[in-house]
Amino acid sequence: MYMTCCCGCCSALRPRYKRLVDNIFPALPQDGLVKSNMEKLTFYSLSSPEKLDRIGDYLFQKASRDIYRRRHGFVIIAMEAMDQLLLACHSQTLNLFVESFLKMVQKLLESTDPQLQILATQSFVRFANIEEDTPSYHRRYDFFVSKFSAMCHSNHSDKLTRDSIRLAGIRGLQGVIRKTVSDDLVENIWEAQHMDKIVPSLLYNMQGAEKYETVSCLETETDTRDGIDDDPPKLAEACLRELVGRASFGHIRSVLRPVLTHFDRHELWLPNDFAVHVFKIIMFSIQAQYSYSVVEALMQHLDASGGGAGTRVRAARATVLSNIVAIAAGDSVGPSVLEIINNLLTNLRASVARDSEKESDERLYQEALINALGEFADHLPDFQKIDIMMFIVSKIPSGARGKPTKADCMLQSILLKSLLKVGTTYKTTELSKAFPAAFLEALLRVSSASEARTRALLQRILHTLLDRRANAPLLIVPTVEYAELGLTVEKCSRPDLIFISKHGYAIFSSLYEGLQLESNTAENISAIYTTLALLAIELASEETVCDMLQLILAIQQSAISNPVLSTSQQCQLHAITIALAALVPHVLVLPPLADYIKQIIEARREEAPHMLPPLSDDYDHVSPNKAPNKLPYLMIDQMALGECLKACGIEASRLQSPSPYTSGSAISLAHRHSWVEAGAAQGRDSLADISAGPVTELDSANSSPGVQRRTDNEFWHWGHEDAHTASLHDIRRENAHPMQSENVSLEALRRAASGPTEAERRDAERKKVSLNNTFRTAPFDHLLHITQPKYEIQDKLEEIFNSISEEPLLPMGANSPTGKTQSQPYTKYLTELFLY
Repeated sequence: MYMTCCCGCCSALRPRYKRLVDNIFPALPQDGLVKSNMEKLTFYSLSSPEKLDRIGDYLFQKASRDIYRRRHGFVIIAMEAMDQLLLACHSQTLNLFVESFLKMVQKLLESTDPQLQILATQSFVRFANIEEDTPSYHRRYDFFVSKFSAMCHSNHSDKLTRDSIRLAGIRGLQGVIRKTVSDDLVENIWEAQHMDKIVPSLLYNMQGAEKYETVSCLETETDTRDGIDDDPPKLAEACLRELVGRASFGHIRSVLRPVLTHFDRHELWLPNDFAVHVFKIIMFSIQAQYSYSVVEALMQHLDASGGGAGTRVRAARATVLSNIVAIAAGDSVGPSVLEIINNLLTNLRASVARDSEKESDERLYQEALINALGEFADHLPDFQKIDIMMFIVSKIPSGARGKPTKADCMLQSILLKSLLKVGTTYKTTELSKAFPAAFLEALLRVSSASEARTRALLQRILHTLLDRRANAPLLIVPTVEYAELGLTVEKCSRPDLIFISKHGYAIFSSLYEGLQLESNTAENISAIYTTLALLAIELASEETVCDMLQLILAIQQSAISNPVLSTSQQCQLHAITIALAALVPHVLVLPPLADYIKQIIEARREEAPHMLPPLSDDYDHVSPNKAPNKLPYLMIDQMALGECLKACGIEASRLQSPSPYTSGSAISLAHRHSWVEAGAAQGRDSLADISAGPVTELDSANSSPGVQRRTDNEFWHWGHEDAHTASLHDIRRENAHPMQSENVSLEALRRAASGPTEAERRDAERKKVSLNNTFRTAPFDHLLHITQPKYEIQDKLEEIFNSISEEPLLPMGANSPTGKTQSQPYTKYLTELFLY
């Protein structure tokens, strides 16, 4: 009785909050929390909030004793009571209770019982979801971050228990993130000491997924989220999304750095499926305006690794970059666009430098960077794509300082591949927009590259930018049967006509010169054919047909006269010439021209099939007597083309003008003062035609009596038939001065008064063209030979002056002192100044 009374008295003397706390515990832990007494404790806490800190401390003491005594049932009841008090009490004194609460959670987490660890985590998550009115300046979460991260790496032998612990750890980290990132006054969770634990823990759980399915944030929000709470990889992914989504611009790098470090340390770049999955999650979760930071960090990681990492690892990183750069492209503006492109090109240049020094697997890395470049450009507006292409072209080495090195050639090829990748994403509307003057000039400059593969790559770029109607795949192989291809042809627009009038000569001349190179393969010639065919289709108009036919004739002539071309190349040029000539009447519907070209095609099929498409790499089977230069009657005739155009009602005067194309210069001689053309126009002959004797040809002969000009100049008939030379003799004889013959007919006087006839003008024009072509296409040795003087200048001058001193300059006429008329005119005269 004494003891009972003593205990009752002592119990009555204890503080009320302790008695209320004691009353919530049942006699047996299996009975659970006494709810009626819990309600009393809650009411007391709300009415006396200043007692909360003491209530929490007392509950912590009781739970600590129960943990030590392994009475886990009472520990669970104490934790449940704390949770209810935490959720019920929202006052300024809550901070005092939270300290006891967190100590109790920490005590449970320190135990080795998984059930208590999971229970503590659940309580912490409930606490993390509570929005406090006043922040706490002294609260720290170092222990919780470390403990939850350790739980994420649990290796418990039982799978269900292991998954439960890992899920609890992920939820705990999620709670820490929610509790800290929203309040700037609490501990900075973005510090490296915390991120180095949180991020790898989440990645460790994510990489255990059976398959990686990356969806955008919008798809995640609309998802039912079934199974996420029971699957550690999915829950870890959701936590990572939340962490990245809450990161500000200054904190993005804090998340990305441990991600990159984790992949490096654990060699997770190969295979790169998981890396692509993780970085896509980051790109989908990050705020749109900060997405560029992820691309920048990954590119800097590429730069920092340099040659230290394996080539395949760097290629895998670049592949990851190519998969995420498109997501950032839509939100990149201004300098950030060119900065990304510049970084990619810098890495490409460094890769080429490594590749040129030693053979390695750098091709994988380069292809991945090129794909990244293309993916980035694909999501940009068209005007930015043009800027990117111009920026890439500006980085291509020109090789103007001499023979390019191996590294320069490789860099040219790599950058052109990058340019092609960007070009495939561009949709051409007008040629003037697709080819700004500076861009076009740079492209044409690259067309003279020494490497045949580089030149072929450039033609593919032109195909991509020129083809607006998907005709390029149909024109890869030269052909003359265009009716079967189903080409899409539309009339050329006015802006395109203006563009080609400005830049047509530069484009055609560059393509013409590209066909004259000795290193050309069948691929090069076929690629240039495709470019010219696309130009013919895209610029289909009566205004451009003469220019196209003039270029075709120039290519045909170069196939005959260019001495550096092999027999195979000559046959290939003749094949694409007839193919292009057949395309012109097809796109413009010119029946007379089509019939004429068809006749040539039929004749070649019978006698010279090697001068028709398709192209072949080997023409050794062609006999010498079937060589193209032995079959002039199978060539396209300039006069016949002019007649066909006139029959179609098209002005063909430009077709009869001298060809502006030259094999050695990008500037036409027709557009500058040329002594060759000037001499041809004025009828002057070369010094090689001055010979001793009475038949010397001089410019003053036209005004001198009794002298006829020679017509056997080597320049006039170089490469022409004897019949043509004979016709020139007849025309010159008819055009001789009337005083050169003693018997002058009335018809001759009438012709002299009326001027030259149409035939004479045409023949004179033909002679001019022949002279021009001679100096433009003849080998230098031949020109040197035919212009060599056949005498010493000093001896010739002495001979001329001696003849002057011996004989009078003028013939003796009726007024001569002798009174006799000299019947034979003198044939020696003072020479005119000549050009050498």
